[in-house]
Amino acid sequence: MNCAICLAYLRDKNHCVGCRGSDTDKNISCIRCKIKNCNERKGKYCFSCKLYPCEKIKHIDKRYRTKYEMSMIENLNNIKKIGITKFVKNETKRWTCPSCKGVICVHKGYCYNCGKIKE
Repeated sequence: MNCAICLAYLRDKNHCVGCRGSDTDKNISCIRCKIKNCNERKGKYCFSCKLYPCEKIKHIDKRYRTKYEMSMIENLNNIKKIGITKFVKNETKRWTCPSCKGVICVHKGYCYNCGKIKE
């Protein structure tokens, strides 16, 4: 997940620091996340696991593809292929509002700054 486009990360109140950040003040469901706390993964990303893509990843991928037009598996495959730096650069372009250059929230489908709906 690209934290920069997540509603929990974008909001001012109860701002999330991201999955890899401190668990202090995080929602209990985030602290207990089965993907974040997976013991099978040996590397930094799920694609380094011999079980990739596991049922947990497939489940969240299906939900995000259906509800938010974004694929966790596609994101992970892109990170593996081009690296995290290029992935973040591409994501920044993809989720930048053409009107105000703010961030388009993946969960709301509009710019968190000006409210313009994602095209």
